[in-house]
Amino acid sequence: MKVLVSDNLSELGVQIFQESEGIEVDVKVGLSPEELKQIIGEYHGLAVRGATKVTADVIAVASNLKVIGRAGTGLDNVDIPAASKRGIVVMNTPGGNTVTTAEHTISMMMALARNIPQACASMKQAKWEKKKYSGTEIFNKTLGVVGLGKIGSVVANRAVGFGMKVMAYDPFLSEDQAKQLGVRCASLDEIFKESDFITLHVPLTDDTRTLINAKNIAKMKNGVRIINCSRGPVINEEDLADAIESGKVAGAALDVYAVEPPGLSRLISQDKVICTPHLGASTKEAQENVAIAVANQIRDFLLTGTIRNAVNAPAVSGEALETLMPYLDLAQRLGLFLGQTIQTGIKSVEAQYSGAVAEMELKPITTSFLTGLLTPIMMDDVNQVNAPMVAQERGIVVSETRISKGENFLSLLRFKVLTERREYLIDGTLFGKSEPRMVRYGAFRGEFDLSGHLLLIHGVDKPGVIGKVGATLGAKGVNISHFQFARKEQGGEALLFLNTDTKVDDESLQALEALENVSSVRRVTI
Repeated sequence: MKVLVSDNLSELGVQIFQESEGIEVDVKVGLSPEELKQIIGEYHGLAVRGATKVTADVIAVASNLKVIGRAGTGLDNVDIPAASKRGIVVMNTPGGNTVTTAEHTISMMMALARNIPQACASMKQAKWEKKKYSGTEIFNKTLGVVGLGKIGSVVANRAVGFGMKVMAYDPFLSEDQAKQLGVRCASLDEIFKESDFITLHVPLTDDTRTLINAKNIAKMKNGVRIINCSRGPVINEEDLADAIESGKVAGAALDVYAVEPPGLSRLISQDKVICTPHLGASTKEAQENVAIAVANQIRDFLLTGTIRNAVNAPAVSGEALETLMPYLDLAQRLGLFLGQTIQTGIKSVEAQYSGAVAEMELKPITTSFLTGLLTPIMMDDVNQVNAPMVAQERGIVVSETRISKGENFLSLLRFKVLTERREYLIDGTLFGKSEPRMVRYGAFRGEFDLSGHLLLIHGVDKPGVIGKVGATLGAKGVNISHFQFARKEQGGEALLFLNTDTKVDDESLQALEALENVSSVRRVTI
C-alpha cells in the first residue's frame, strides 16, 4: 500500500509509515494541483494538513485512493461529498489541537488586557511608558464565549478559573451542560450587551460570516475587547477597524483573518490590535499529536480496515461499508440540510427506515444523520465517531424504528426532529445505486437534489412568483441549475427549491425576500 504525504507533517508521523510493514510512503510537499493530479492515481492513502487542496478533480483521477487523512480538524480543503461518492474514507484528528488553540485564546486575552506586545515593543525602543500601557484586570470581568464546542469549552473552563463571569451562546447548549461548565446560557444579544471580553469559537457559515459587524458592535459595551481564534471572515474587518478608531472597541486580538496572509491592513496596523499569524494550533506538541494520530489512522485503515475519526464513514468492516456508503452519504446530506434550517435547540431525533435499508445495520446511518445535523453548529468538533455522544451530552434523545415495507420507494430514510418550537420531517432515498435525493420536506414532496448551493424559498402559490424569482436571480447573474416547486394546495403555502451554480450573495437574498408573496428565503450549502 502506497501513502503520499503532500504537506509538512511532523517527522514522527512519517516515521510511523516508514516503520509499518506493508506501507510504502513518499513525502512530496508543495505539489501544484496539476502535479498532484498526475501522481495521485498511484496512491492508496493521502496524508495532508491545510495546504493541499483535495478537490473533486483530484478525487476523480485518484483511481486507487482509499483514505484521506487530515493532520488536524479543519477539512475545508477536502471535497468530502466527492470523496464519499467514490467510497473514499475521509479522516481527521479531532482534539489534537483543542487545548493548544484554547491556550492561545487565553494568552491573547491576557496580552490584550495588559497591553503586553505594545509595552514590549516600546521597551525595545528604549522607552519607559508605564502610564500609556496601563491595562485592566480580567478578574470579575464578564467573558462572552460565542460557540461552546471543544475549544470554547476549554476556554470557558480556564476563564472560570481566573474568576471571570462567563456567559456562553451556543444554539445546542443545554442548561445542564452550562451548569456543569460553570457558565450562563445567553443569547447573542446578551453576549454583545453585557460582555467586557468577547471570544469567538464558531465555524464559518452563512449565519456566522461577518457576525462581528457595525450593527452588532453598536450593541456592545463601550470599551469591549474582542478575541478571534476561530475563522477570519467571522469579523467584518473594516467595521472593527472603525470601532477601534472611534474608541467603541478598546482593542482586539486576532489570530485569523478574512484573507491569509492579510498584509498590512488598516485593522492590523492599529496599535490597539494584537495579531498572530494563525498560530492557534502551532505548538510542537499539537503538531506531533496530530501527525502521529493521522499516520496511525491511515496505516490501520489500509492494513486492517479499521476506521477511526472518519467524517464520512462509521467504524464498520470494509464489506459492510461498501453497501452502507450511499446511505451514509444520503443521511449526512439530509442532516446537513436540516441543520442549516433549524434555528433553535433540538430535543429529539427519531429515525425511521423502511424497505431494503431496514435490513441493514442502522446505527451507522443514524450516526451519519446526527453528524450532518450537528455540523453546521459544531463543525469540526463532531464526526462519525462522536456524534451520538455529542447528541447525548446536549440532551438530544435519539431513537430508531424499522419498517419492513417501503413507502413507494425500495428504501426510504425518514427523520423527525423535534425542536423547542416545532417538529421537522424529512425523507430521503437513493435514485439508482448512489444518487441521493430528498423526497419530502415537511408537507412538501418532490425530487430535491441535495448538492452544492441551494435556496429554500417559502411563499404563497400565486401567479408570477416563480417568474419573479427567476428574473431577480437572472438580473444578479445567478444561474439556476435545478428547480423544484411544491405546494400544499392551490393558492396555499408553497416551496421553491433551487440549485444554483454559484452562491447567492446577501444583496440578491434581500431582493428575493422583498418580493411579493415570498415569506422567507434560506441559503443552504451541502
